[in-house]
Amino acid sequence: MNDRITSLLASQGMPRTKDTLAAILILSWPAIVEQIMITLVQYVDTAMVGSLGSAATAAVGLTASTTWLFGGLFGAAAVGFSVQVAQHLGAGREEDAKSVTWQALRFVILFGLLIGAIGVALSFPLPAMLRAQEEIRGDASLYFRIIACAMPFTFGSNMFSSILRCAGDTKTPMLLNLLTNVLNVILNTLFIYPIRTVSLFGASFTMWGAGWGVGGAAFASACSNVTVCILFTLTIFLKNSPVRISIKRRYRFEKLCLLTVWRLGLPVALERTLTSLAQVIITSLIAGINTVAVAANHLAVTAESLSYMPAYGIATAATTLVGQSIGAGRKELAKRFARLISWLGVGIMTLGGLALFLFAPQLITIFTSEPKVIELGTQVLRIVAFSEPLFGASIVASGALRGAGDSKVPFLLSLGTMWGVRVTLSLLLVGPMGLAGVWLAMAAELCARGLVFMIRLYRGRWLNIDLFKTRKTPETKNS
Repeated sequence: MNDRITSLLASQGMPRTKDTLAAILILSWPAIVEQIMITLVQYVDTAMVGSLGSAATAAVGLTASTTWLFGGLFGAAAVGFSVQVAQHLGAGREEDAKSVTWQALRFVILFGLLIGAIGVALSFPLPAMLRAQEEIRGDASLYFRIIACAMPFTFGSNMFSSILRCAGDTKTPMLLNLLTNVLNVILNTLFIYPIRTVSLFGASFTMWGAGWGVGGAAFASACSNVTVCILFTLTIFLKNSPVRISIKRRYRFEKLCLLTVWRLGLPVALERTLTSLAQVIITSLIAGINTVAVAANHLAVTAESLSYMPAYGIATAATTLVGQSIGAGRKELAKRFARLISWLGVGIMTLGGLALFLFAPQLITIFTSEPKVIELGTQVLRIVAFSEPLFGASIVASGALRGAGDSKVPFLLSLGTMWGVRVTLSLLLVGPMGLAGVWLAMAAELCARGLVFMIRLYRGRWLNIDLFKTRKTPETKNS
C-alpha cells in the first residue's frame, strides 16, 4: 500500500486538506497519464484504420458498442474482486487480499473463456443484427471475431490492473497498459498495410506488410492484449506487493468472496450491460442513417475520449482511497476523499470540454480527410462539449461510491438516465435531426447523470454499507 495513504489511515483526527489532496494526486497522476496516453495512441490507431476509407472506419465503429458490452462484464467482475482487495488492505487483512487475488485469477480463466466463446459465436450474425449496410458487414464481422478470440486475455489485464490499483500501485498498470497500445500501433503498421516503400529522413526502403486491412487492425489489438496480460500475470506472481501470490500457496474459491463479488458486480454488470444495449440500439439507429454518419459517430466518440479519460484516471484513485478508508473504519475521511476528488474531476472535465469545443475540427481531421465526415463530426463534438463537466462528476463520483461497495443505487441511477433520457430522446430526435439529434440526447443524459450522482454522493448513505458484515476469518486452503 502507498506509504502516504497508510499514514493518513493511521493518523488521529482529520488530516489537513493539503495532505488529503496530495494523496489523491499521488494515486491519480499515473492513472491520468495512462488514460491520456492510451487515448493518444488510440487516436493513431483509429487514424490508421481511417486511412483505409470511411467504410473501414464504419466497420470498426459498428461493433464498438458491442465490444463495450463485453468490456462492461469484465469491468463488473474486476470491481467485485478489486474493491474487496482495497477494503481488506485498509483493514490490515493482507492474507485475505491475497486470497481474493488468487480467486480472481481462477475466475478470469473460467469466465474469460466462456465470454470469448460467446463473442466468437456472436460475430457472425452481429453486423446484420445492427442493420449495417452490406458493404461493411464482412469486415465488421471479421474484426469482432478476432477481438473476441483475445477476450480472455483482455479480461485478465482488466482484472489485474484493477487489483493492483486498489492495492495502491497505479504505476505498474500505467506502464503495462501503455505498452498494450504502443504494441498495437507497431503491429498495426505491419498488419494493416501491404508491402510498401517508406521514406524516412531522406532515405527510402521497402517495409513488409501483411495488407490485412481491418482484419490486421483486429489482429494487432489481439496480439497486444495477449502479450500484456501475460506480463500482468507475471507481475502479481513476482512483484513484491500486498497482493503478491504464489504457486506454493493457492486459495480455492470461497463462498463469502464470491457472494461479495456477486453483490458488488451484479449491479455493475447490469448497469453496463443495459447501458451497452442502449448504445447498441443507438448504434443501429445511426447505422440506419448512412455510412458517413456511422464513421463520423465513431470518430467523434474517439475524439471525445481525450476530454474524459483523465476523469477515469481520477476515478480509479477515488475507488482506492474510499475503499481503503472504509476498510480502516475512517468514514469521515472517506467522505472527504469522495467530495474533494469529485470536484477535482469536475474541474478537469470543464477544461476538457472547453478544449473539445475549440479544437473539434482539428480532432476529427486527425482521423480522416473526408469533408462530410469532418463537418458532421465537428458538429456533434461541439454539442457534447457542454455536458463534459457533469459527465466528469458522474465518472468520479461513481468511482468513489464503488470503493464503498455502493453499486446498486448507481446502477438504478444510470439505468434511469440512459433509458429514460438518452434512448428516449434519440428515438425522438434521430428522424428530424439525424446524428446531431442523437448527440443532443447524449448531452442531455450526461448532464442528468452527473446531477443525480452528485446528489447521491452528498447524501452520504453509502457510508453505512458493510461488505463484510457476515464475514468470518477464512481458513487458508491449499489446492
